[in-house]
Amino acid sequence: MFNKLIGNNHIKETLRRMLAADRVPHSLLFAGAEGVGKKQFALELAKSFVCQNPNSFEACDICAACKRADKFTFPKSDDKDAHKEVIFSEHADIGLVIPHGKNILVDTVRDLEREANFRPFEAKARFLLIDEAEKLNTAKDNAANALLKTLEEPPPTSYIFLITSRPDALLPTILSRCQTIRFAPIPPKEIENYLLETKKISPDDAEILAKLSAGSIRHALSLDLDGFRERRDVMLKVLESLLVKQDRATLLRTAEEMNDAKNKDSYNASLEILENLIHDVWKLTLGESEENIVNADIKNNLKKLAEKAESKRLAAWLTEIETMRKNFNVNLNKKIATDALFIQMANP
Repeated sequence: MFNKLIGNNHIKETLRRMLAADRVPHSLLFAGAEGVGKKQFALELAKSFVCQNPNSFEACDICAACKRADKFTFPKSDDKDAHKEVIFSEHADIGLVIPHGKNILVDTVRDLEREANFRPFEAKARFLLIDEAEKLNTAKDNAANALLKTLEEPPPTSYIFLITSRPDALLPTILSRCQTIRFAPIPPKEIENYLLETKKISPDDAEILAKLSAGSIRHALSLDLDGFRERRDVMLKVLESLLVKQDRATLLRTAEEMNDAKNKDSYNASLEILENLIHDVWKLTLGESEENIVNADIKNNLKKLAEKAESKRLAAWLTEIETMRKNFNVNLNKKIATDALFIQMANP
């Protein structure tokens, strides 16, 4: 049932109309940011076809077919041979292609082509989903090209759904053969309500997780709030050192700690937190409502910082951080770059 899915209600209505009119395209592209539920929508659409007791054309989620449809056993990441085949759920008519490392293997796409030409085993159609479709290699004689013929002339009893957060990375010839369904980020209030209804979590925690999620339910569910708050305290001290204390020694010490081996995996998260805090202070300097800031639970701290800040300076800081991020692509030394960033930010 589409109602159990969060957000993108306009897409639910679109899919319902397609089902009611028996006009579901055989090639669909589910495009949108990571973690907004694209794969769940695609699986729910597939379940509507395999369900033994559909309710107004939607899956009942009760029958044996529905219960088997989205149960997958995935191979280990280092088992390349297992990634050369379509991975089927416990229902023989719903399969999934996943990448191995950075690419979807050509052998996997060729296996999908073979599977698409088989008639359904027990349902009225077969469904083959390609997750992270942007990882279809675009070189000659590769996975993307191997898929074109099947998308152009799909068998009448097979449907192919591509799922991607980067439709721009797909070949134009693939895009032209698929009808695209575009997903929007999920509104924070919907994520907050979902967390309150399904998780043992306080209202304050649900609110901040929803605001930090960037519209992604997956991101909200994966966030470690305790770790986040620890890193935020450190980044808050960075802003205090910049705006209140003019304490360059603390800035350089923090840069060193961020680049310590034990903090290597949290470096990017710390930068994102710093950017979020700057955004919040910037909004307050511009007179925006306190409801619009992400870190509402520390708004009093942020208000004090906003009293000392200038919007132009904050905007310049955000630009400097993003410039440094881009420079990391050319093997820039992070420790030296972070020192330079903080000293540059400290300059009036």
